[in-house]
Amino acid sequence: MILNDKQNPSDSSDDQETGMHGLLAGRSLFGGFLMGLANLVPGISGGTMLLAAGIYPAFIESLSSVTRLKFNLRSLLTLGCVALSAGLAILLLAGTLKSLVVNYRWIMYSLFIGLTLGGVPVVWRLAKQRNAKLFIPAVVAFALMALMVHLKSIGIESSGGSNFLMLLIAGLAGASAMILPGLSGAYLLLLLGQYVPILDAVNALKDALKDRDLSAAMEPGLQVLLPVGIGVLIGVVVVGNLLKWLLNRYRTQTLGFLLGLLLGSVVGLYPFQEGYRPEIGDRVKGRPLTAETLAELEEDDWPTRVFTPNFVQPWIALALIGVGFAVTSGVSMIGSKTESDDPEI
Repeated sequence: MILNDKQNPSDSSDDQETGMHGLLAGRSLFGGFLMGLANLVPGISGGTMLLAAGIYPAFIESLSSVTRLKFNLRSLLTLGCVALSAGLAILLLAGTLKSLVVNYRWIMYSLFIGLTLGGVPVVWRLAKQRNAKLFIPAVVAFALMALMVHLKSIGIESSGGSNFLMLLIAGLAGASAMILPGLSGAYLLLLLGQYVPILDAVNALKDALKDRDLSAAMEPGLQVLLPVGIGVLIGVVVVGNLLKWLLNRYRTQTLGFLLGLLLGSVVGLYPFQEGYRPEIGDRVKGRPLTAETLAELEEDDWPTRVFTPNFVQPWIALALIGVGFAVTSGVSMIGSKTESDDPEI
C-alpha cells in the first residue's frame, strides 16, 4: 500500500467551508442568546446585540434571502441558530433576568453597556473607510437615539385613535424595531399611540381563548391583531431587504448609521437609575393608573428615576462595563483573520 501525505485540495476547501459554517453558527448562537436577553430588559434592542456580536450583516443577508424564498445553508443556519438561542434565553432566563434588573438595575445596565460597546470595534472593522461617509451618518443616528431617549424621559406620546392604517403602521414600526439596532418596539408603539390598544387586544384574545369563546376572540383578532400582523410581515420583508440593499450599495454610510445607533443606545442605559412605585393618576406605558391597575402593576413596569451613587458604585459599574466589553469584543475576535476574507461574518 502506498501512502500519500499530500492533502486533496477539495478536502482542504471542504474543511475550510466547514470551519466557516462552524464560526458562523457559534456567533449566531452567541448573538441570538444576547438578543433573547435584550428582549427581556427594558430599553435594549435585540438588533443592538446582534450588531455587537458581529453577526448583524450575516443576519440581514439571511433574512433578505429567506424572505425572497431563496433558501441556502448559510441563511438557514444563521436564522435557525439566532432563533434557537434567543428562544432558549427567553424561556430559561426570563424570570431570573427580570428579577436581577428590578433589584440590581445599575449592575445589569452597566453590564449591558459593556456588551453593547463591545460591538463598536466590530463595526469599525467592517467599515473599510473611516471618513465623513462613516462619521456623518453616525452622528445623525446618535442624535436621533438621544432625541428618542429625551422624548421617552418626558413622556411624549401620541393620543391618536386606532384604525386599520395606524395599526398597520404600528406593525411596520414593530418590525423595524426588531431588526434595527437601538430601537425599542414598545416605545415606538407608545409614540404612535397604539401600545394600549394592542395590549388590550392581546389580553382580550387571551381571555376569550381561555373561556373558549371563539366569537369573542374574533373582534380583537381581526380588528387589531390582524392589521398589526400584516404590518409586521411587510416590515420584516421591506426593512430586511432594504438594509441588505443599503449594505451592498452604501456599505460605509449604512455601517456609520448603525454605529451611531449602537452608541446612542447606551444613552438610555445610564446605570444609576431605580424603579419607584407610581401613584394613582400617573401615566405608565400610555395608561393613567387607577387603584385597580396600580394594584396589578408589576414591579418591572414601574417608572424609573435617577439616583446619586455612592463612592463604590461607579467603580463597580466601570468594572462591569469592562467585563461586558471584553466578552463581546473577545467573541468578535474569534476567527478575525477569516473575517477579512468573508466580511459578512
